[in-house]
Formats: sequence, structure tokens, C-alpha cells
Amino acid sequence: MSKIVIFASGSGSNAENIILHFNKKNLVNVFEVFTNNPNAKVLERAKNLNVPSQVFNRQELNEGIVLERLNKIQPDLIVLAGFLWKFPEHIIKAYPNKVINIHPALLPNYGGKGMYGMNVHQAVLENKEKETGITIHYVNEHYDEGEFIFQKSVNIEDCKSAEEIADKIHVLEYQYFPEVIEKLLTRNS
Repeated sequence: MSKIVIFASGSGSNAENIILHFNKKNLVNVFEVFTNNPNAKVLERAKNLNVPSQVFNRQELNEGIVLERLNKIQPDLIVLAGFLWKFPEHIIKAYPNKVINIHPALLPNYGGKGMYGMNVHQAVLENKEKETGITIHYVNEHYDEGEFIFQKSVNIEDCKSAEEIADKIHVLEYQYFPEVIEKLLTRNS
């Protein structure tokens, strides 16, 4: 059975959706949820789904303590689902082509430092885009610049607020992120 770990910083709705998806299929073990935020709602979601979680600080992430924990788990995939810190190069190098991220826009547009969540949706709205979407990509040493794995667009001409755009993006994330993870794990097994 494949093992994944999820990194998240906030509410954890994508993490919860992934856990529920794989709980139904019994193909993948979501082994642990990691977060940099001791107040993140993802901790409550993980606990409710009986998935262990770990809170860490920047020093633990950058000085190898998180990598040591990952090496004990030996995950087949590391999934960033709303993780807001830049992912350290030493972990990316230790797990080449095994660290993926979801971004709430069609990269390369609306990517980079500070471009996450509602910041992205507000920028898309202000630029009067007709469509936006999601990008699932491998993580490299730069924000949102890793090789694309999957993109899906959605028309947003009817959206009047960043919140309406976010709602459409969540639909795409919940549908496609677990499917892409499953395909990657199947292809690599």
C-alpha cells in the first residue's frame, strides 16, 4: 500500500478531501499530516479522521528534523495542500519527483511568493479574467515553478467576487487533486 504525507497550513479542506478519498479506496495510507501552524483547522480534521499529525516550526523544517521524520515514514508522495511556506530544497532533493503542490490558478499566471488562496482569487478578479483554474505541479526550489502535472480551467465570467471564484476553484480541487495523486502513485508503483 502506498504511503503519502500531507503538508497544510490552514483549514485543511483539501487534506480532508484527500484522506476521505483514499479511506474509501483502501489503496493509499495517508500516514501523517504535517503543519507549521499549531492553530490550523487541518489538525482537527486529521484527528477526526484518525490520521496522526505533527506540528513543526521553521527551524525544525530547515534543519532536518522534519526530513528525519519523513525518512522514517518513507512516503511514496509528499502532498502540499495549502502549505504556505517555501518547501526546503534538502527535502525536495531527498524525494525527487515525489513532492507535489496544488495551486489555485493556471500557472505560470498568478504564481510566486504571496500568491495563495484569496490573494490569487482577488488578483484574478481585479484583472477581469474570463477563466482561471488549478495547477498541480512538482515542487522545485522556486515558488510555483515546478513541472506541471495537471491543469484544469473553469469559466468565471459570472463571478462577481473573489469568494465566488474560490468556490469554483474548490470544486476543481476536490474533484481532481485526489485523482491526480492516485494516478501518480499507480504510475510509480
